[in-house]
Amino acid sequence: MSIIQILPFISTAIMLGFTIYVLQRYFVRRAPHFLFWGIGLAMFGAGSFAEVYLSLAWSRAVFIIWYLCGAILNPAWIGQGTLYLLVRKRWVHIVTGVLILASLISAGLMLSIPINDSAFQLGMPISQQYKAIIPAASFNVILIPTIIFGTDGLILLVGGALYSAFLFWRKRVLPNRVIGNVLIAAGALSVAFASELTGLGFGQYLYVGELVAAILMFIGFLSAARPQPNETPQAVPATAD
Repeated sequence: MSIIQILPFISTAIMLGFTIYVLQRYFVRRAPHFLFWGIGLAMFGAGSFAEVYLSLAWSRAVFIIWYLCGAILNPAWIGQGTLYLLVRKRWVHIVTGVLILASLISAGLMLSIPINDSAFQLGMPISQQYKAIIPAASFNVILIPTIIFGTDGLILLVGGALYSAFLFWRKRVLPNRVIGNVLIAAGALSVAFASELTGLGFGQYLYVGELVAAILMFIGFLSAARPQPNETPQAVPATAD
């Protein structure tokens, strides 16, 4: 097993702790943004775990989980959490309904496409061989929700994080949240860049991007959530509270 293939083990462990931390905050505060962040992070972790499993053995079900949770769904679900935090409007619930419906349709697409089991090569990172496992015609179909979910999540997460960081910086308050939000945005951008390289045929960089994203986002969230002695919680919105 190469060093690259060891990285998902680390990413999975980090995302497990990250997900538990966020969901614990949801059960305490019952704020919907923590719930959607937790679900999205769990999907991220499921994708990392699938990479771990597929480095040891083949499973069609695990492969579907890897692509559905890791490549399609998780960015938009994490981004939806940021939308719930920053926007207090009823139309956000409508967006949530659309997200759930689109997620179910995407899951149906993934379950319906043919999978070329014989193309799997044990010992090769799944990010470098998934296009051989999914027939070209089917890949073109699932590429549509991949792009839509990924773009939506990137805009909401990175845009929301940078917007919050700007507000805190402009008001000269809560510097820990400025730093935290910048780190969250950097983490989202790192995995987005790695995913883009994977789509271009450089799949060896995906695991690195996922690990960097997991570390930066977790540190960023912890920094943004850390209470300060002179904190005024209602001053401006943030991506973690």
